[in-house]
Amino acid sequence: MERFIDVTPEVRLWAEERGAVDAPPLLLIMGAQASGLGWPDELVDALAVRHRVIRYDHRDTGRSTWAFDEAPYALTELAHDAIAVLDAFGVARAHVVGMSMGGMLTQLLIADHPERMLSATLLGTSALSTAPYVHPDGTRVPPEELPGIAPHILELWARPVEDHGLEAELDRRVEHWRALGGDGLPFDAEATRDSERRVIEHTGHHTAGTAHARADAADMLRTEQLAATDVPTLVVAAPADPLFPPPHPQHLTQVIRGARLTEIPGMGHALPHEVLAPLTAAILGHTARH
Repeated sequence: MERFIDVTPEVRLWAEERGAVDAPPLLLIMGAQASGLGWPDELVDALAVRHRVIRYDHRDTGRSTWAFDEAPYALTELAHDAIAVLDAFGVARAHVVGMSMGGMLTQLLIADHPERMLSATLLGTSALSTAPYVHPDGTRVPPEELPGIAPHILELWARPVEDHGLEAELDRRVEHWRALGGDGLPFDAEATRDSERRVIEHTGHHTAGTAHARADAADMLRTEQLAATDVPTLVVAAPADPLFPPPHPQHLTQVIRGARLTEIPGMGHALPHEVLAPLTAAILGHTARH
């Protein structure tokens, strides 16, 4: 079932739920500039066998309101949107799965709204903490000195995005996902193009969004709250992730109290078919415990 949620008089979010309405709720939070359709239907349907799965479009993505230029917002407001989605569906507490920026928003929920969380699963993200990463040999590394985004990704992002039509925009997106996916698994360009075409059809235009990259990223750190949380948290390690490579996942398990780690071999910063079965198993195994 699809619906629209009025978060403010100016902001309306598109959302969808699948699965039995009396099943344990599970909220999916996508990354920056990514529509809720960034969660593959195959994954959503597999999770919906055991959960009431809710996914939604962030502001300035998909069918939600695109208004950043008229009304700029901070990234922390996107976490408030997630709570508004739960409220609209009448969900008091949910399992929450967040990828990339969505993983950061999930950490904000862990820290600021633990009473709304049944569990958390984080993938492709970094810790909202100033605590150092401690190597097995005891060496301490400040978060800002952990491996950064791969240079070829930064070079890709630095290129100006110009509108040369739908097919050119699809070419650009396929190239982008090829880079984000890393080199651990084969890349299916045709499937990626089909997926992005569906996102564009859902959105109604092929304009490339930039709002989340321009949004205020202040007040994101939650060092003390994450260190003291009781929210059961699973961290999914993606060894081929060119944005947040190891040891970012290991760092997350250190800064979030009680967090567990699982690794999906070959996974990068994307959700190709090959990772969906092990990812589904990891998520369902975690939610079943809590």
